[in-house]
Amino acid sequence: MWGSAETVRRVGVLAVLALLAVASTAEAREDRLVRTPAEYERALDHSRPGDRVVLADGEWRDFQILFNAEGEAERPITLTAQTPGGVILTGQSNLRMAGRHLVVSNLVFRDGWSPTGEVVSFRQNRQNRAVHSRVTGVVIDGFSKPDRAESDNWVAMYGYGNRFDHSHLVGKTNAGTTLVVVRDEEQGLENRHLIDHNWFGPRPPLGSNGGETIRIGTSHDSESSSFTTVTANWFERTNGEVEIISNKSGENTYRGNVFFEAEGALTLRHGDGAVVEDNVFIGNGRPNTGGIRVINRNNTVRNNYMEGLRGEGFASALTVLYGVPNSPLNRYVQVQNAVVENNTLVDVAEIALGEGMDAERSAPPIDSRFARNLIVNRDRGDPVRMMGDLSGILFEGNIVSPPGSVLPNAEIRAVSVSRGRGGLMIPEGADGAGARRDLAFVARNAVGVSWYPKDGDRAALDSGRTIAVPAEEDALTEAARIAEPGDRLVLAVGHHVVNAVVSVEGPLTIEGPSDGEARILFARPTLFEIGRHGSLKLSNLSISGAEAPDAAGNAVVRAQADAFGYRLELTDVRVSGLTVNRAFDLIAAEPGSLASRIVLNAVTAEDVSGSVLRASAETRDLGTYNAEVVEVLHSTFRRVASAAIDLYRGGTDESTFGPRLIVRDSVFEAVGHAGATPAAFRLVGVQRAEIERNRFTASGPVRFERRVGAPVLIWRDNQADVDPPLVSNLEAQ
Repeated sequence: MWGSAETVRRVGVLAVLALLAVASTAEAREDRLVRTPAEYERALDHSRPGDRVVLADGEWRDFQILFNAEGEAERPITLTAQTPGGVILTGQSNLRMAGRHLVVSNLVFRDGWSPTGEVVSFRQNRQNRAVHSRVTGVVIDGFSKPDRAESDNWVAMYGYGNRFDHSHLVGKTNAGTTLVVVRDEEQGLENRHLIDHNWFGPRPPLGSNGGETIRIGTSHDSESSSFTTVTANWFERTNGEVEIISNKSGENTYRGNVFFEAEGALTLRHGDGAVVEDNVFIGNGRPNTGGIRVINRNNTVRNNYMEGLRGEGFASALTVLYGVPNSPLNRYVQVQNAVVENNTLVDVAEIALGEGMDAERSAPPIDSRFARNLIVNRDRGDPVRMMGDLSGILFEGNIVSPPGSVLPNAEIRAVSVSRGRGGLMIPEGADGAGARRDLAFVARNAVGVSWYPKDGDRAALDSGRTIAVPAEEDALTEAARIAEPGDRLVLAVGHHVVNAVVSVEGPLTIEGPSDGEARILFARPTLFEIGRHGSLKLSNLSISGAEAPDAAGNAVVRAQADAFGYRLELTDVRVSGLTVNRAFDLIAAEPGSLASRIVLNAVTAEDVSGSVLRASAETRDLGTYNAEVVEVLHSTFRRVASAAIDLYRGGTDESTFGPRLIVRDSVFEAVGHAGATPAAFRLVGVQRAEIERNRFTASGPVRFERRVGAPVLIWRDNQADVDPPLVSNLEAQ
């Protein structure tokens, strides 16, 4: 017997309260603050769905995190920082995830590199992967292996149903993709990942293949579909290689992304059925900024906006390639059933239709449509370049503003454009053609994280203090040793004797006095040695090698193997006496080094037994090289035994823009007679050379050897007393 009704009622209420208490306890979230790796392991062992493991703020050095747990859809297990950005993972650190319904947030990786092939990995090993998990608000800043040839991936997505978002990846300098989706039968083929609202910040040119920012799949699994979506991301100066995004699987979507001053293109390299829509490409006139490259079958490119892009060939604003008949998986599948429609292109350098046609790539696009696109070039000629048989493309409803366009069936007429409220150019009239007028793009401050700077905090040349250096023995050595990145050393009039190699580990400027001469003499085989983070600017100086020892391979400036992306600028510098051995160079680049830019302006170099610039150390013929851009302006070189400029890029890889060489208004006297083959310049595999208004006297010829791609050689208004002055397997423009 239950007794009275009141008793029953009270028992029922108590039972309900007890059940609610149990449910509340089950739903309660527990935060576990940990301060050591050992505490982290214990906290993770006790974590349940809905719990958070919180890393205490501070530096966590050499911490290889394994986050293996099982959350639930509405109650994930979270690994996070005590405060956003407060946890800095340094040294030999990384993160591996395995399990279900996991979330990682608010961590920073910098000042080190991963000891494995990945910094953030959505798997523990091949058998244990993360699914339905998320990494958000993570920063990876310059967390690169020191050797640029040693490859790793910063973020590797495995499994299915994962998300990587609102993160900040900047400054990768070694080989390997910034973010990769790894696919195979074991890792998972139908991924359905989401990659959104990330800031992919500046990545310098790698100088070889393997510098993509995103790659989804490989050629081997490209005939299957990934169903991955890449949306609302910023790609800002992501210049690693020709392919910013390398699509290598089927049915992926690229929507609403911004490509800002980014060299290269979104490339549909392998796989079918991709959709590329609502993206914005802003070049601002920077070289090699490109748009979309189309290969393969059933791809759709629509409602994209391109402005100020200067890329050509494989990196043009719109590129449709010729394919390989019966192509193997790793080559170029013929374009079939491509739809390129309602795109707006304003002030672009080139639209390349039928690009890449050669003896191998002989299959033209078929069953395709190029429709209702709007092309407006306000200050240039027709950007459309058509190659080969394009009868397999239906051209209809396109409007082209430049007169005399070669685009078939286009309506050619003047079209006015003005800047709209969203920042994009809006045409007057041209109804039905181009991207939709209300196209908007994700704001820069809406991607990445809000608590970490997007512009970076690394010093630049001439950004620091000005330090006076007296004309005393080794005073320059000591001043350089204590200089902070960006400092400027101003040398007094007189002789500056240097008895030790000056190591340049950050941006450093050394200049002479405004009145009088500062002369540097050095007693070591090398005067300046540029390291991993170094850049060097020399101006208004005189440098003599007369006191250097007779050692093999002397150089005034040497770039070490780990010097990557450095700048070297010489302005109004006079160099002499580099004759104590037979191979004394002004500038020598070690294997593995890569200069982003070398500039010699108003430089005079006399009596050099080697080369002015020796950038020919990469002899493995893997597509690598030692200098991205070299400029020689208003300079004079006399009695240089070897080739004044020795620039080499071997191999058959087509994924880079460099090396690029500009030589203008300079004088070469008695240059390049050493060795069996005289050469004023030795240029092998250079992708673009502009040699204009120079004078060559009693010198060897300029030797230009094409290796791969479609290099450009401009030879204009030069004077030479050797016949022929230019020896090349490529016709000069």
